[in-house]
Amino acid sequence: MSNGGLVIAVPSKGRLQENAALFFGRAGLDLVMPGERSYRGRLKGVEGVEVAYLSASEIARELSIGNVHLGVTGKDLIEEGIDNWAARLDMTLPLGFGFADVVVAVPQGWIDVHSMFDLDDIAGEFRWRHGRSLKVATKYINLTRRFFAAHGIADYRIVESLGATEGAPASGAADLIVDITTTGATLRGNGLKVLSDGLILASEAHLVTSLVAKWTKPVRASLRTILDRIEAEAAGRSQVVIRADAKKPEEAAREAARRFGASAPFHAKGEAVLVLHCPKAAVEACADWLRESAGAETVTVSKLERVFDAAAATFDRLNKRLPKG
Repeated sequence: MSNGGLVIAVPSKGRLQENAALFFGRAGLDLVMPGERSYRGRLKGVEGVEVAYLSASEIARELSIGNVHLGVTGKDLIEEGIDNWAARLDMTLPLGFGFADVVVAVPQGWIDVHSMFDLDDIAGEFRWRHGRSLKVATKYINLTRRFFAAHGIADYRIVESLGATEGAPASGAADLIVDITTTGATLRGNGLKVLSDGLILASEAHLVTSLVAKWTKPVRASLRTILDRIEAEAAGRSQVVIRADAKKPEEAAREAARRFGASAPFHAKGEAVLVLHCPKAAVEACADWLRESAGAETVTVSKLERVFDAAAATFDRLNKRLPKG
């Protein structure tokens, strides 16, 4: 699929494509598509990287056979569609979009069915009353089988859904469903309710790495550059810079690290001003403590854009899993 460089697959359309473009763009890695009808592009700022525009399900498949190195796709598509996925793929980074749940939903009229235990009970009664197994409509055949087996439910039959799964009970095509939902509104609108323990998978878009692709040294170098920029942007987004004229900067830095998870990356012995990188969630508490207990007269807080670190934690972890090129 490429000339030997790293290949990233991103969704070809819709909200997933828009969010993927925003994700890479925040890290200074703009997706560049030559034209509206083109299915190949490039990654601005990193030479030798090709962007392939595919459907989310195609991305999962191409990753699993090693045709692309990185891809943006949903966790549900990986766990449903790829056999032995944990040995072939690495779920490298959750991306903070594409949230959806794969759930078990039954008709609201089933007033005595609230859990998978209740469903197991009704399965036996259903066969006695109707002479057949419960019918479960779903596109998620593998996830359903694994989940039902884990709850000891065997007396059911899967009806593969090719259309709007949530309408299957009302039409008589199935008795209950396993489907994906974001808010549950469509399920409720079709007279369905999610079982209290019926969450099969909480899905989210991930940056996924293929462990079976060809990983040459130049491709690994591109991977490190990409992950380095992504991590730098994430670190900048999650922290702020605090400057304070603490009376004993070195002691204050140690105590701020212990209390608030802050770090003092630029502090040198003997400096009068303490510079901290502090998690956003702790900034007010840290500022209060610096004034009240560390003797600071003035505390300033400013935004961070990116934080580049010499360490490459994500790449180092991933590099140990990659096959030798």
